[in-house]
Amino acid sequence: MGGLDAVLHGGFVPRRAYLVSGGPGSGKTTLGLHFLAAAEDEPALLVSLGEVADDIRDDAASIGLDLSAVTLLDLTLGDADHDLASYQLLEPWEAEAPDLRERIDFACPDGIPRRVFIDALSQFRHLVPDAFQFRKQVMALLQYLTAAGATVLFTAEQGTAADDDLQYLGDGTLKLERDEAGRALHVLKCRGTGFAEGRHAVRLGNHGMQIYPRLIPEDHRQTFTAEAIPFELAGLDALTGGGLQRGTMTLISGPSGVGKTSLGAHVMREAARRGERSVIFSFEERVGTLSHRCEQIGIPLTEMINTGMLAVEEIEPLRYMPEEFACGVRREVEERGVRIVMLDSISGYRQSVRGEEVTPHIHALCRYLSNMGVTVLLISEVSAIAGSEVHVSEYGINYLADAVLMLRYIELDGALQKTIGMLKKRTGNFEKMLRHFEITAEGLTVGAPITGMRGIMSGLPDTLGDA
Repeated sequence: MGGLDAVLHGGFVPRRAYLVSGGPGSGKTTLGLHFLAAAEDEPALLVSLGEVADDIRDDAASIGLDLSAVTLLDLTLGDADHDLASYQLLEPWEAEAPDLRERIDFACPDGIPRRVFIDALSQFRHLVPDAFQFRKQVMALLQYLTAAGATVLFTAEQGTAADDDLQYLGDGTLKLERDEAGRALHVLKCRGTGFAEGRHAVRLGNHGMQIYPRLIPEDHRQTFTAEAIPFELAGLDALTGGGLQRGTMTLISGPSGVGKTSLGAHVMREAARRGERSVIFSFEERVGTLSHRCEQIGIPLTEMINTGMLAVEEIEPLRYMPEEFACGVRREVEERGVRIVMLDSISGYRQSVRGEEVTPHIHALCRYLSNMGVTVLLISEVSAIAGSEVHVSEYGINYLADAVLMLRYIELDGALQKTIGMLKKRTGNFEKMLRHFEITAEGLTVGAPITGMRGIMSGLPDTLGDA
């Protein structure tokens, strides 16, 4: 599995033994089956203590894994041909030919395969008199297999006494868990190599197990030219001091319907004209609805999609985990050369976090994109249409933004009008005035600076001559 190889910085170290710990249904067996199937045409061995051979083959085939080259040694307690005495790893007096060793040697007459998976080794804890004998016999078995050239995976039920004992006997420990945030993998130790620490998302589906490594921004970087990206709207370029900056994150803030997404789509249109590919990750709106809205204001979204200059991805946040979504963003950047990314919106993305704090995930994703020279547009919807207090985000991520564009409604002569202003820009100077903002059938219009008025930010301005 590519995701697991990334977590383990290349994969398992040959001739080592690794424990896979987890509760029932956490995916321990599935991970082991992927390990065996990756051997392809090389021989591999599965020693099963909990599931009969035919069921294992059927389960593997159902998720597209071919075990035709894998030898299955069925030692399930349900097999009537075995008795409890035959399940010794080593005789208590360390006989020269332990029973399980003989069974493995008999099943593999050409020698021990390079991959061995034992599912579940913790079952033997019930068949030995005490923990000392259990650890002694397991250690001897693992030494025998690794000395013969095998890389060994073995599983244990999390929280059992056997699991506690086996933690110390393997060269590495992988822990699978499931909670309200979804399935996850943690690597607790891995002797002989480095590994990515922290929580890595796991998904089990029709194609088996997929692991999505935690995104570490510092591990990804590429050189790029820090250049200005103009809006190609005279008023907006004047307001922002020449446009946005390559490789920065811009927060576009405003209440519902004020034009945040339309402004982002305009940036995408100008990128397409320059021959740059961009992508919109839409958490709230379907592609058809977004295309229809944009084409009504002169932005040919469908044409941009058909020419390959734009991708619009509908994201169901309750389906995706943050790490899984981040892997999708990385594919767009690293495989398809995307230069501009828009996340629409933070509120939608927040649903994928499922009870966790959203800030660390947004931080990691935006820092990664910035390191890769990608310009980020982050749509932030605020609940207040007007008021004396100004909020640009309700999730405490203002510190991440290199620039903040604020769209607001104001009331003039009993009618709602839109304004746009820039609150922040780290990479240069900008205009400290508000301008009228309008969306028409021909596109976006940014007017002259608003003068002679005060209280605009509250939404209820008055002229400077009024008391």
